[in-house]
Amino acid sequence: MWGPALRGLELSESFDLRDEPWIPVRLSGQSVRVGFRQLFHRAHEIDDIELPVPPAASGLLRILGALASRIAGEDDVPLGDEDTAEDVEEWFALRARVLERGRFDAKAVDAYFDDEALTGRFDLFDEQRPFLQDPRLRTECVDTKGSPNSSGINKLVIGRPTGVNGAVLFGHFSDAAPVAVPAAVAAWHLIATLYYGPSGQCTPRRITTVRAGSGDAGPLRKTISFHPWAPDLFTTLVLGVPTPGSGAEGNDLCPWEDELPDPLGALPPYTWPGRMLTGRARHAVLLLPSADRREVVDAYVTWSTHQPSPAVRDPHVILDMPRTGEGAPYARPADGHRALWRDLDALLLIGDSQTQRPSTLDHLPRNLGDRLRVRAYGFDQDGQQRDNIWFEATTPPVLAWQQHANPELSPYPGMAEHVARCHRAAEEVADKLRYAARLGWKLATDPVEDSSAKVKLDPKKHGPWAALAVSRFWSAAEHAFWQLATPALIDTAPYPPFVRIALDALDEAIGARSADVRVARARNRARTVIRSALPKPHMIAPGE
Repeated sequence: MWGPALRGLELSESFDLRDEPWIPVRLSGQSVRVGFRQLFHRAHEIDDIELPVPPAASGLLRILGALASRIAGEDDVPLGDEDTAEDVEEWFALRARVLERGRFDAKAVDAYFDDEALTGRFDLFDEQRPFLQDPRLRTECVDTKGSPNSSGINKLVIGRPTGVNGAVLFGHFSDAAPVAVPAAVAAWHLIATLYYGPSGQCTPRRITTVRAGSGDAGPLRKTISFHPWAPDLFTTLVLGVPTPGSGAEGNDLCPWEDELPDPLGALPPYTWPGRMLTGRARHAVLLLPSADRREVVDAYVTWSTHQPSPAVRDPHVILDMPRTGEGAPYARPADGHRALWRDLDALLLIGDSQTQRPSTLDHLPRNLGDRLRVRAYGFDQDGQQRDNIWFEATTPPVLAWQQHANPELSPYPGMAEHVARCHRAAEEVADKLRYAARLGWKLATDPVEDSSAKVKLDPKKHGPWAALAVSRFWSAAEHAFWQLATPALIDTAPYPPFVRIALDALDEAIGARSADVRVARARNRARTVIRSALPKPHMIAPGE
């Protein structure tokens, strides 16, 4: 049954990602690894991707979406066909027929991966065209004497420290004693680097007489991606093919289908759907394998281009406008301390002049709505070198609640607005709680003579209660949110549950100190501030 997936184990000169088992998936309740070929052959049986590095999973899904656009289709017309895409309704009809079939056609899968023009292009260690790598780095990344100047394996593996003062995040490694990684794991980090790699100093690359040694950040750096998530991977990947019109028109080629790019030349337009999903890397990478091709022992990581990036909208990110209302929209940044439900209204509402939901969540088939969840992959980073935390989260099946331009198309009219009201209530109550906790601490430690007078808070002195209270609030607020976020409670006022949680969170933050008379008075004043978040008909009594 797994013969094709194990085919690569017989090879000693390659690590062919078509057939090597390198992608962890959940198949019929079991954790297994598959190559590209088996993944597409059995996508309808695969429940989930279990790649343990979320930024790599985010990039991999874009690669798989591009591959699906070449493989999925009907009568030799793939979803990525430019002529069909000229009529979006015709394209939607083609997608519907593909989804109805329920699986990728095995002959189409093999025809693509066995195309002679792509020979060696999926091999991680091919001498001429290693997958998503640039073999020219062997001669271009050299020191002042012309000797090879690699970056080190630690530069490739996200989370490992590099240099003398690198921080240890996920293990004890150093450049003085590098530890090789399995080839499959190296492939994950290759993808993560191309999509989320840092800006700034990198291994110098000599193409002209100048050894340039700095580069730009990867296209997804410090962002969070959202993907429509179906019960099976086949449906997930078909829905991951962007809607026509989200990229430029033209000869659309993925990096493994195209010739090596000119690092000094102008970048081609980000065409739909392949180049916009897979061709935006700002880094060039080359992996150096062990003798048996089972591990990666070293790597080159440098810049791929310094040319301005053509304008394109990534289909998997929320776009926000600057608060000033001026300037270009930007991808909503990932926040490792922010739960996914706090972005749910931005995924369900059509959007306005300030926020636009991911375009991949637009125009989803209505018959799948009750089964579609949202998978999020985020990487909390700064714009340059610091990586904080990565995360993965999945919502319940909520995409049937999406707001539509035509309300008659929605099976749950008003649910998107209800979700937005619940989120807005939670955010407003959290702001009240933060202010109330700071006020309470000020009054408890530095009381004023007139208890009714307005208190001026020091913006640099928050006290210990605010952070603890807000942390407790958000932990409990998520449970309350999902209780409220149901069509049966669409007319329920959202403020009272969050206010009760905020009052409890304040008490937990204050703790036993509330027995002190001065603290008790400060607590009562703070609780009054929190209750002021309630609309008057819903006022909670002071003793509650």
